[in-house]
Amino acid sequence: MHQACAFARLCKAGDVADGQAIKVEKNGLTLAVFNIQGEYFVTNDTCTHGPGSLSEGYIEGDVVECDFHNGSFNIKTGEVVAPPCMIPLKTYKTRVEDGEVSIEIDGE
Repeated sequence: MHQACAFARLCKAGDVADGQAIKVEKNGLTLAVFNIQGEYFVTNDTCTHGPGSLSEGYIEGDVVECDFHNGSFNIKTGEVVAPPCMIPLKTYKTRVEDGEVSIEIDGE
């Protein structure tokens, strides 16, 4: 049987300006919510290389540069774009419904 997916609401879509990100803490996770030309993407907020906060990083197109050691990630895929980062960033399946940004979480 297919298990139903649950979604956790993170913020209002209007809370995240185009080309920006905000930090959201939900269900024990610290997340970065990105708005890339009206599309929303959610990743873990903490850089995989150090203590940098990606929601505070420099965003250009679909790439975020960590403000700690300047490593970069593709916001859409989590893939590493520039060293010193080597471990991909965790991304979450995201949806926008009724003006709310949500991520898919494992159904219980």
